[in-house]
Amino acid sequence: MKHFTLLILFFISTTLSFAQDTEKKDTSTTFYFIRHAEKNRTDKKNKNPYLTQKGVLRAAKWSLVFKNVNFDTVYTTDYHRTRQTALPTAEKNDLELSYYNPSEINRKNFLLSNTGKIVLVVGHSNTTPQLVNMLLGTEKYSNIDDKNNANLYVLSVASDGKINDSLLVID
Repeated sequence: MKHFTLLILFFISTTLSFAQDTEKKDTSTTFYFIRHAEKNRTDKKNKNPYLTQKGVLRAAKWSLVFKNVNFDTVYTTDYHRTRQTALPTAEKNDLELSYYNPSEINRKNFLLSNTGKIVLVVGHSNTTPQLVNMLLGTEKYSNIDDKNNANLYVLSVASDGKINDSLLVID
């Protein structure tokens, strides 16, 4: 009986140690980048419009697209259209919106502060591909056409720093 108890204790100790090592080593990060949904364009002078009804529906659709993704953070710029686009997904994940300024992002700090997380970033037709390019370290993606609200960029950052990327169109 003594050997059996020692064997069980060894098994538990080894299992916990393995689980802790696995948690420490799993520092892969996944970023999902989208542009805000369709904005109201009736007032050309309005620099901070809300979403149209079609945009509100697209924001809800993004939440459905991401229904099996458990986000740790949802970033958005501080504009009505980006906040409205991000909010359904943030609420589904019981998260507050985190605000960012695209012109103030430091690549190293942004990657480091999100290590091991699953992150949604909602931006604009120019800032979204620029941020993706910055993280990739290359100019791969052009600005998004102003009529396109369907691009989904996915970046997977491995623990060794290698980044894989994909561009999907979800319309």
